[in-house]
Amino acid sequence: QVQLVESGGGLVQAGDSLRLSCAASGRTLSMYAVNWFRQAPGKEREFVAVISGSGDSTYYSDSVKGRFTISRDNAKNTVFLQMNSLKPEDTAVYCCAADPPSDSPDDRSWGQGTQVTVSS
Repeated sequence: QVQLVESGGGLVQAGDSLRLSCAASGRTLSMYAVNWFRQAPGKEREFVAVISGSGDSTYYSDSVKGRFTISRDNAKNTVFLQMNSLKPEDTAVYCCAADPPSDSPDDRSWGQGTQVTVSS
């Protein structure tokens, strides 16, 4: 199963930018679609964005569309989430999750998360 480690979180002010990274090991990440989710205190986990294994296809939640960009570098086994124009409501723990190919016996893999805090 693929192992995922997120990095790049931090404390920023509203309007600032951050780039999160999701580094994979144990498997070739190009075989996996990768999602970003987030969870704010007291709230349910929320889907943020997803990118296909090749990187040709992406999809965003309405709450981040136009501000966040998901991308990947399969040569580095890493997926990125560029977050611009951050708002206080973006404050959450951000986790990446990799979905294996349909013919794989593996389950979805999750990273441990990275905290993003946006002050007003």
